[in-house]
Amino acid sequence: MKKLLLFSVLVILCPFALAGCGSGGSDRTVATGDTVSVHYTGTLQDGAVFDSSIGKTPLTFTVGSGQVITGFDNAVIGMKVGEKKTVTLPPEEAYGQYNPNLIIILDRSKFQDNIAIGMQVTLTDTSGQQILATITEIGPSSVTLDANSKLAGKTLIFEIEIVSIS
Repeated sequence: MKKLLLFSVLVILCPFALAGCGSGGSDRTVATGDTVSVHYTGTLQDGAVFDSSIGKTPLTFTVGSGQVITGFDNAVIGMKVGEKKTVTLPPEEAYGQYNPNLIIILDRSKFQDNIAIGMQVTLTDTSGQQILATITEIGPSSVTLDANSKLAGKTLIFEIEIVSIS
């Protein structure tokens, strides 16, 4: 009889104990400086999925640290563990507008023979910063590269779910 009573007390208490696990309390909301884990799915306006954490490890980042795009960072502020939200981010809050000045034409001799259109290469600018660019055209004497993000100029839609706050 005593075992049954103890088991009943544990069953009643466990849901309350679990409600605050990893969140600092069920009423805790995300604030700048918090480390959060989220599940997300990112789509374009036509519904095409460009990235998702569903079925994978959640994305973990510190809010306000610049680890994710500005609009995503701002979207999680005020959310609670278990809360879901859909946000639409214009290019200015995502990867910026497409910039034609990031089209770079280099001499073909700077590349190996086995390059192909669509291949990504890392360039170093005059300040020593590395830039990722995609080969868009290969000519007999030049190679054209695009250093814009593939998501530049696009409105992005994210479904976000807060998994944990710490």
